[in-house]
Parts: sequence; C-alpha cells; structure tokens
Amino acid sequence: MPGDGWTGSSTPYIKSGKGDAWGREAAQQGRSGTQRILAAGEVRAPGSVTAALDLPQGEAVIARERLILLDGQPVEVAHSYWPKRVAAGTALAETGRIRGGAVTLLADLGYRPGTVTEVVQTRPAMEAEADVLQLADAGEWVLTLTRTITTPGGEPYEVSVMVNPGRVGRLHYSMKVD
Repeated sequence: MPGDGWTGSSTPYIKSGKGDAWGREAAQQGRSGTQRILAAGEVRAPGSVTAALDLPQGEAVIARERLILLDGQPVEVAHSYWPKRVAAGTALAETGRIRGGAVTLLADLGYRPGTVTEVVQTRPAMEAEADVLQLADAGEWVLTLTRTITTPGGEPYEVSVMVNPGRVGRLHYSMKVD
C-alpha cells in the first residue's frame, strides 16, 4: 500500500478462501498488516451506496467499519456495506473477526463476484477520517477507492469505500476474476 515500490492487487480481496489478505500482502513486503473492527451492524447507508446496491434511498444496510494498520500505524479506514437480505443475521453484522474472512463467508452464502468496479478519487478528509487516520493536518487530502461487486448475474451485493491518507502516494491495482 504505502511507500515507493509497493504494488498491490485487488484480486486477493475478492477471492474466497484467502483469509487475511492484508496481513499476507504486508508480510510479503516484510511488514506487519493488521486491522481493527471499529463498528458493525445495521445503518442508513449514504445515497451513493444505496444507489450502487440498487436499493431505495434511506434503506438500512449492514455495514462494517475497519481501521487498517501497517506496522501499527493507520493507513486506511474501510467501510463495507451489504443489503440486509445478504448480511443480516450473519457475522458481517457483528464486530468479531470472521473465520476465513468476509469474502469466504459471502461465497459460502452464494455470493461470488462476477463484475468488480473500482473508482479512485481524491478529496479533502472529513473530520472523523482525519482523526482515525491520525492526519497531521485536518485539511489533508485523502485517496478513496470505492469497490462495487456484483454477482455473475449482475446483482450488486457489496460496496466498500476505502479511505487512505494522501501520503500513500500511489496505488497500483490489477484484477483477474475467474
């Protein structure tokens, strides 16, 4: 993720059976990658999320918020959203770790990726993001990656919004979905 020469791939983050993809990716660089779950449960999703999930505006969804750490330092805050029909009553709605990871749980529920769309943009950090990412300046810009995953039949079932400090500098993503 951060630093010169770091090349990440999105593929491990959408393939089931991969467990802690972030921990493995960081370890391959000789670093320590961990995460903390900040919140999980039913929320009112932002309008852009309900639109991407093809849900009515204001509809509640299941969400998980995680703080991603590299060598103990915050490098990303990640928000993942699922329709209630997909995630209600599952470990996705709870704050505990998910055995095998969320992608494996979703695959076990019958949700496998067909199309993955990622949008990257920059913007000023929101106050809460500046706090959790420990930005030196509340006016610092962040890099966001919004990933929408649909089934092979085109049904959207997950939207993730990942926010990184602008100091990350460069992201390089490649993806192959089998």
